[in-house]
Amino acid sequence: MVTSTGVVRGALAADRAGSSLDAVHYADRCTLATGVEAGAEEWARALFGDVPSPAEVLIWRVLLGFRLDPRRSPDTVAGWRVGERAPDRIRLETASASLSAEMVVRTAGRRVTWTTSLRYDRPWGRLLWPPLSAVHRRLVPRVLAAAERELARR
Repeated sequence: MVTSTGVVRGALAADRAGSSLDAVHYADRCTLATGVEAGAEEWARALFGDVPSPAEVLIWRVLLGFRLDPRRSPDTVAGWRVGERAPDRIRLETASASLSAEMVVRTAGRRVTWTTSLRYDRPWGRLLWPPLSAVHRRLVPRVLAAAERELARR
C-alpha cells in the first residue's frame, strides 16, 4: 500500500528470513522513496538519535520494558545495540523479559527501508504488542519523513 507520504508498507518473507531472531512473530516494513542520499547508519541516527529521547524511553523502556543503554556510543543507536553494520544496512537489537526486537534500516538507491521485527518470548509480549503495533504503524511514516527533513537540512 502507498500512502500520501509516499511510504510503502508491509513486511516481506525476505525481511523475516534476514532477521537475527530465531523466530519472528511480528514484522513490519516501511519504505520511503527519497531524494536524500545517506548511509544506513546516518538514517538510523536521524530516525532515532544517538541516545533515547524521553518519548522513546516512555515507549521502549517503560511500556515495552526494553533494555536500553542511556549513553552515547558508536555501538548503540538510541540505546539499541548495533548488531550488524554495513554502509547500506544497520541492525539494532534489544530485548525485554517478554519481547526480543530488532530494527533494520536499509538504503538502496533513492529508498530507505525501516523493518521492525519482534519475537514474543513470553505470553505477556503477545498481549502487549498488538495494541501498541497500531500506534507504531501510524508513527513510522511520520518519523521517516522527519528524518528525511533533518538529513536534507545537513
